[in-house]
Amino acid sequence: MRGFWVFCLVLVCCFWCTGVRAGTLNDRLSQFPNWDTKPVISAVKATEDLVYPDWIKGTWNVSSTLVEMVAPLAPDFVTPGFEGNRQFLNKPINFLVRFGEVNQQQPQVKGYPFSLLKTQNVLRTATLTKLKTKSVVADRSFNGLNIARATLGDRSILSVNVDRDNPNRQVTYLPGERQLISLVTNRATEQPNSNQFIATEISQQIFRSTAQVYLNEVETTTVYQRQKVSNVPITAEQITAIYLSPQDPSYFIATEKPVALYHYHLNFYQQKDEN
Repeated sequence: MRGFWVFCLVLVCCFWCTGVRAGTLNDRLSQFPNWDTKPVISAVKATEDLVYPDWIKGTWNVSSTLVEMVAPLAPDFVTPGFEGNRQFLNKPINFLVRFGEVNQQQPQVKGYPFSLLKTQNVLRTATLTKLKTKSVVADRSFNGLNIARATLGDRSILSVNVDRDNPNRQVTYLPGERQLISLVTNRATEQPNSNQFIATEISQQIFRSTAQVYLNEVETTTVYQRQKVSNVPITAEQITAIYLSPQDPSYFIATEKPVALYHYHLNFYQQKDEN
């Protein structure tokens, strides 16, 4: 069980858009670690992916360091594997991640974005067309595999596959016919200024083995900061929160409160061969 919890912890750091009221994510971050419930954010559609600002495009060498871990319900309740994760405190883990451009289609009428037409009556009679736009998204399969292997070892992960029809569904295959299925269900983003980007995702995770099925819920909130004058082009602060699923026998001890919180600091270094 300890290995499973460690694995969940690193997998959600795969740099996984729906807008929310300005300042809500920033406010939540300022309240850490006093989180009493999950954030109220929008559900995602199967075809939507998390869209990043253009300045994160490329391949990056990332150094990720666990700098703080909190068990909010201790000593009454501590998740399996929490104490085992202390071995990662203040020890940088390095891996490659990449973000690239993809084509996304947006409904259009006579050149006007669909979002601007919602308040007009023309939608009833007009014929919608599709306008392809470029969006920067994470390579979830590449990132997930690199992060998991950097943390657990090359032999601990067989592959990471992302559903072709649903970028929010990811399956990680482990030795011994084990699988970890992660499905992003809710998402929000904010961009307070041109050099900062905040993203939150909530994922349902299902761990399957020949002996058991285990479920939990993970929230990942990350603040990306572009550094104009620095040898580190991008830095980030990332919070991972673990929630119990209703199927867990201990669910009513925690209800909607997180049972484990992990704070990471990340440095992004541009890959030298990247154009």
